[in-house]
Amino acid sequence: MDSAAAGPDADAVTNHHQDGRAGIDAGLVRRLVADQFPQWAALPITPVKIDGWDNRTYRLGDELTVRLPTAASYATAIEKEHHWLPILAPQLPYPIPTAVGIGEPGHGYPHRWAIRRWIPGATATPETVDLDEFAHSVATFILALQRCDATGGPLPGIHSFQRGGPPSYYHSATMAALAELKDRIDASLALEVWETALASSWVRPPVWFHADLAHGNLLVENGRLSAVIDFGTSGVGDPACELAVAYTFFSGRAREVFRSAVQQDAGTWARGRGWALWKALITSDFRVIDEVLADHLTQTR
Repeated sequence: MDSAAAGPDADAVTNHHQDGRAGIDAGLVRRLVADQFPQWAALPITPVKIDGWDNRTYRLGDELTVRLPTAASYATAIEKEHHWLPILAPQLPYPIPTAVGIGEPGHGYPHRWAIRRWIPGATATPETVDLDEFAHSVATFILALQRCDATGGPLPGIHSFQRGGPPSYYHSATMAALAELKDRIDASLALEVWETALASSWVRPPVWFHADLAHGNLLVENGRLSAVIDFGTSGVGDPACELAVAYTFFSGRAREVFRSAVQQDAGTWARGRGWALWKALITSDFRVIDEVLADHLTQTR
């Protein structure tokens, strides 16, 4: 994340739940910054209160963040974001992270890492936003991103965990999860949802997608969408993965507002349900599974 629900918490440096994951702690960050960006060596370094899993994020003073991937598979996004964020930012209706610098491995830390501008805001929750308005705003962002020139953009691959490609990449994992959960969900309906997703394909030119519009990456101020962060899994290809937010964050009327505003065809929605179902199955997120299955019935019966 490039922001969080609150500012830095000095006490969190000694809290092992907030600091030290993947061998990364404030001391390591301080040494890396001092060696490679000495102009900021005196700035305080504190972990954010709400952090992501792919990266550890630290405040660097009041205006900057340090973002360190927790594994090699996540480090592939560093250069991608550094190159593309400045190109995408002027074309989007909401602020996105500003790339400031790239750090090199050091002090036993094996990956490249990033310095970004801090973006103020709280992470979105259903209780802190007007859901209908928020649904429309997220859809507006998605459409604006799809209008960005995709020429030369990063095609689906390891950097996006295959988002932007066909959901069939995760067929084996989906089948295994269905077998494991067959006594806890409507497995036959879930299989129908998955097979419907596989039967559809994106046949148009690739478009930009964010791929991780989770609530933690959607920032709000005064109850409204104010910024979108964490483009680590972004790329160009099939935007169906973008629609997972319809099931992870929206429901009822808000989902219908989102569906109308985002203007995607039935095949893209079918694949979007497939992406949401795959992730919900492998994480045993039964609420999202139920939402996907119910929406499939509503849209296909």
